[in-house]
This record gives sequence, C-alpha cells and structure tokens, in this order.
Amino acid sequence: MAPVSETPPSPASPVPGGLRELKKRRTYAAISEAAIRLFLERGFDAVSVAEVAAAAEVSKPTLFRYFPAKEDLALHRFADHEDEPARVVRAGREQGSGPLDALERHFLRGLAERDPITGLCDDPEVLAYQRMLYGTESLVARLHTYTRRSDAALAAALGSGGDEGPDVRARLAAGQVGVVLRTLAEENWRRIEHAGESADAVHPGAVRAAEFAFGQLRDGIAQ
Repeated sequence: MAPVSETPPSPASPVPGGLRELKKRRTYAAISEAAIRLFLERGFDAVSVAEVAAAAEVSKPTLFRYFPAKEDLALHRFADHEDEPARVVRAGREQGSGPLDALERHFLRGLAERDPITGLCDDPEVLAYQRMLYGTESLVARLHTYTRRSDAALAAALGSGGDEGPDVRARLAAGQVGVVLRTLAEENWRRIEHAGESADAVHPGAVRAAEFAFGQLRDGIAQ
C-alpha cells in the first residue's frame, strides 16, 4: 500500500501537549522528509542513518528516539494507518453501521479521493515511493510488522474475548478484511505501475472489485 503525505500542524492549530508536542512533531516531520528525499534520490540501501541525521540536522541518538530502526524512516507513514480500519469500525458502530458496511464505504471514499493507501494514485512521487518500497527486501519484511499490528487492532475492534483478548472469530475476520484491503490496493497499484493505466481509468474497475470483495466477505467464499 502507498503512503499518505503528512502535514505537520500549523503554529495556529491547537496541539495536545502544547509547544513541546509541536516541537516533537516538527522534528519528526523534518527527519521523515530528509529520509524520504535521500532514499528516493539514492535508494534505501545506499543511504546511512548518519546521513539522514545530518540532513535533518539532528544527532543519531535523537533520530533513533523518533525512529527505532532505519526501516521505520521509510515506513512510518504506514503507522498512521495501522489502526485506521479499527477506527472506521468503531465510528461505524457509533453511527449504527455494521463493520463491513463502514469499511466498504471508507474504502470506496478513498478510491474516489485517490487516497494512496487504496493504491489508486498515479502521483509520480507516490509511485516512486512504492517502487522503492516493493523493491527493497528489508522494507517489505518490515512492512509485515505494521500489517500484523493493524490486523490486531481491527480484531480488538471487531470483538473481545475478555482478558485473553479478541477471540479466534474476531482474529479470523480481521485477517480476512486485512487481506482484502491489501489485495485491492496492490491490484490498483499494479495496474497503474505495471500496466501503465491512469488512476482515472482504473477507478471504475477498482470500485467493482471492492464491491465484489466486500460482498464475498459478507457471503463467504462459494464452495
């Protein structure tokens, strides 16, 4: 899946925690922007953590306080989306909507808005980022950490098994939803990146695929 650009809060925006939290967010954004710029220019493996720290004008210890591993410098944008399906489910229930209905509406809205997380985005910078991501083994491996946490958060939102955490039904459902969302996004990206189609051209088929996929989740796979 593709990243979503991040914009630090403006000085006029209220920030929980006040000026200290605002400074942390700006430092986080500065490190992030420096890292992504260098990675796209030279390749992930060719850039050292020390070079990122120097470009962001911070020390290596400071960098590691914000990003525990080099891979996180490239993948942190996914962190903002880790609990997105879980948040959608909780919000949907508050509005009287079932989990799958809420998730489907959210995904279809993302397609309409060309949200990179849906894979339906042909912005050159987004495509360059995706080439770097899927072309770097360590980043692909690290991405699994993010997807596992996302599935776990969704399982917790779908149902609880008490002190032992979500029961097996909730975990299975979360895993199925997670695979559907990732497969849809990867197919949209494949058609744009490898087949050379535009996001506008892919959109109608992407909508049909999403509707089919969520219908299959509701009805089960035909034997």
